[in-house]
Amino acid sequence: MRRLCFGLGNAVKKVIAALLAAWVWVLPATAEQQKVLRYSFRAAETGFDPARVSDTYSNIVNTAIFDAPLRWAYLARPFRMEPAGCELPEVSSDFKTLTFKVRPGIYFQDDPAFKSTNGKGRELVAADYVYSIKRHYDPATNSPNLYIFEGAKLLGLSELRQKALKNKTPFDYDTEVEGLKVLDKYTWQIKLGKPDPRFVDNLTNPLAAALAREVVEAYGDKSPQHPVGTNAFMLKRDEWRRSSRIVLVKNPNFREEFYKEEAPADRPDLQAIAQQFKGRRLPMIDRVEIAIIEQPQPRWLSFLNRESDMLQELPGEFAPVAIPHGKLAPNLAARGIRKVPYPNPDINHYFFNLKDPVVGGYEPAQVALRRALSLAYQTEQEIRLVRRGQMVPAQGLMPPGTWGYDPSFKSSMNEYSPAKAKALLDLHGFVDRDGDGWRDRPDGSPLRLVLNLQENTENRAQAEIWEKSLRAIRVRIDFKFGKFPENLKASRAGKLQMWAVAWVATTPDAGYHLAIGYGPNAGQANHARFDLPAFNALYEKQSILPNGPERQQVMNDAVRLAVAYMPYKVVGHRIWNDLAQPWLLGYERNVFRRDFFAYVDIDLDRLAKDTR
Repeated sequence: MRRLCFGLGNAVKKVIAALLAAWVWVLPATAEQQKVLRYSFRAAETGFDPARVSDTYSNIVNTAIFDAPLRWAYLARPFRMEPAGCELPEVSSDFKTLTFKVRPGIYFQDDPAFKSTNGKGRELVAADYVYSIKRHYDPATNSPNLYIFEGAKLLGLSELRQKALKNKTPFDYDTEVEGLKVLDKYTWQIKLGKPDPRFVDNLTNPLAAALAREVVEAYGDKSPQHPVGTNAFMLKRDEWRRSSRIVLVKNPNFREEFYKEEAPADRPDLQAIAQQFKGRRLPMIDRVEIAIIEQPQPRWLSFLNRESDMLQELPGEFAPVAIPHGKLAPNLAARGIRKVPYPNPDINHYFFNLKDPVVGGYEPAQVALRRALSLAYQTEQEIRLVRRGQMVPAQGLMPPGTWGYDPSFKSSMNEYSPAKAKALLDLHGFVDRDGDGWRDRPDGSPLRLVLNLQENTENRAQAEIWEKSLRAIRVRIDFKFGKFPENLKASRAGKLQMWAVAWVATTPDAGYHLAIGYGPNAGQANHARFDLPAFNALYEKQSILPNGPERQQVMNDAVRLAVAYMPYKVVGHRIWNDLAQPWLLGYERNVFRRDFFAYVDIDLDRLAKDTR
């Protein structure tokens, strides 16, 4: 009963429970109970168009709706690429040509935009992937992911984009270019302007997912509200409440696909899951209901009260209660709740806008200011008090779990020294010039910082640490709290001076994280708008090198520059624990595979027993 009242107040729950108690007696005995997965997001979605969004939460949904060419096998460790909308590609020996074959028999969900088939979903073909990737180059799309493709230099596409910008004309989708073209109905090809041994990894990401041209053109700017894909689930638009509730239902046009996961020999837990579901048709559940619950306490209570099936990313403030000393609490273990621990390949950071007149710039004084702010911040307090130990301090931009992360690499990224911070500020003229007890800028104007945060208890606690840390060096800081989508929009436009945010890897390669410091990515991955020629050159050099000692050295050198100029104050890498109810079967966290919905099942008998 509690599950039917998910997210409602107690008084409302009691009324609904009383009504339902009478209503369930008249349910037809033959009615088939649906298998529904219920859980929550910590931040709101921004929309469901892969070419227009880059946030984690929107892309979780996008991955469930759309087929990228490739994906990461759900249980494989180490991570292994496998076919999705396409077979594994042929890649040339110079890593410049990739040829893909679309898997025949994949169909879009039904939609009125398919006028030629009277609203029935048509077959997925090569032209859909070519069109969808071209959309990133269309100025009208304003893709935050364009940098990924432009960095690989798909031949002819940047020129097509520049033509549209120069002439102020619509982007020409119909002109064939050498870098992206259809070879036949099911075959398409990418040609790069430089070798890129890891470009194929990006094609596991929903940014490369296939959309139908007629659907995008039918809905225009509203396409993020009308996702039409080929994957296992589809958005139930009449139940979607923006920033509040997202509902997905099984796509009736989804192809025949069966559970055939292979687990590593040293993971008996994963082997048991693979054996349990071997041969089952996917997806195994009928419906996904996602609540947007930004505050940690209601998310925790929702799980504790059996109103949600899982809790992703246990809030740090409840870690001592749920997993004291890293072990599942006895009361939760007695209920059959399962803990799923994993290191997250992320960097949690505060960026400084390098275009901002207060904290930006490359002059020695401005660099000294950012370094002093970093030295003053009490990282240890954030990890201990806010994260409750569920984080390891960062040394640079590259996270654990990705190629390029070097556990032996050390830097001053999280050195804590108020004395050094004060000395730097004094040396470069950030002193109290008007006698009010607070430091001013070298030109005599006030030194006052503004940090944007999300409205939740975790970010409130971070604000307290920043205020206390900077008060110790006599620097004033103000805070602006808002919703994640609004902060994201403002950040992309360069309107935020500082912002607290995480950058989570989508592929097991740390080059993805180095991209946040690459100058041409400003306003896309590079929210700090950092543009240092020496860093840019190192980034470009590592991007064409094969994995090995030489690439590792170049990547480490790039990180040293980032630490020296401090566009990003990287605090740490999260160590997450998910919690799963006993009736949720088959759940395992693959950090590079977002669409776990198709791989889990609900034990209805256990659910009825535990929630009655």
